[in-house]
Amino acid sequence: MTPESPWEPIEPGVAHRVDKNGRHDFFWSRMPDRSPALVLRLDNVIKPIQPLPKLRHVGAFYRVVEGRNCYCLTLNERSHLDLFETLCRDVVGAAEAAEDLQSALQRAVRRTMRWHHLLRGGGLGLSIEEQRGLVGELTLLRELVAEIGPMAAAEAWRGPEESAKDFELPGLYIECKARRSAAHPKVRISSEAQLMDIPGARLFLRVQDVDTALDGDGGNLVQHVERTGTLFENDFVAYDVWEQRLIGTGYDPELVEENRTWHLGAVRMFEVRDGFPRIVPPLPAGVEAVEYGIRLSDCADFQASGNLKQLFFESKCNV
Repeated sequence: MTPESPWEPIEPGVAHRVDKNGRHDFFWSRMPDRSPALVLRLDNVIKPIQPLPKLRHVGAFYRVVEGRNCYCLTLNERSHLDLFETLCRDVVGAAEAAEDLQSALQRAVRRTMRWHHLLRGGGLGLSIEEQRGLVGELTLLRELVAEIGPMAAAEAWRGPEESAKDFELPGLYIECKARRSAAHPKVRISSEAQLMDIPGARLFLRVQDVDTALDGDGGNLVQHVERTGTLFENDFVAYDVWEQRLIGTGYDPELVEENRTWHLGAVRMFEVRDGFPRIVPPLPAGVEAVEYGIRLSDCADFQASGNLKQLFFESKCNV
């Protein structure tokens, strides 16, 4: 450990404040096994944000320290100490910009999530196609709020939790795809499980045209997110679920191009049933992680109503 390390003089059970003039209570500390750690001390009224990112060699978790809940980052592989210190200082810098502690925690977790995407090779921020997909999912989420309310809609949004289907409702599953309106009329399916039948439920593939331009029509990604978030503000529990799901997408408002706008176009809904063009299990021995494309022209016989109220009625959902 280099002499410049902030953990050099610290023993387990001891903590040194990162910045004595800082707005929030960040401390350099050590875990009982002497692992270097960064700790943000929280008030008991602060809502923990979940899910937390999972980084290689770095633990992110909540722990009660001296009767106070804390957000902790700890290093499991000492050879990466310099990089861990850089990560910690970046997290502190992001959180210190927040006016209140709840926002500081949110910014700290979001910045940790950014490092998660960076270290796994995902680069900084969402790719253009990932942003397009998020805009498409947010559009459907807003429609669901209008039909079934904020809590049920937030709970139904499962894509950020890496579920095989983007939206899961009683008796009804929806896989959401976004595409350029001028692109070849097809969609990409990322796994053999994505369009697999669910016993006792109906499955739909929703295809939303989403176009992007610099300084074009439509709001930027931050505006699409904020427009959706306002629908949950009057339901404390639903808003908490919404925030957790949003963090799970890798969205970071600080990395959004302000002048890149997203325009919503046509929506098509297809029912995935017997005869629908798809690849599903069982697969041949030795074959896994299948990705493939579907021509939308070959899905015409499966086109269904995009009216959610009608779909809920037909699927006899208790929503």
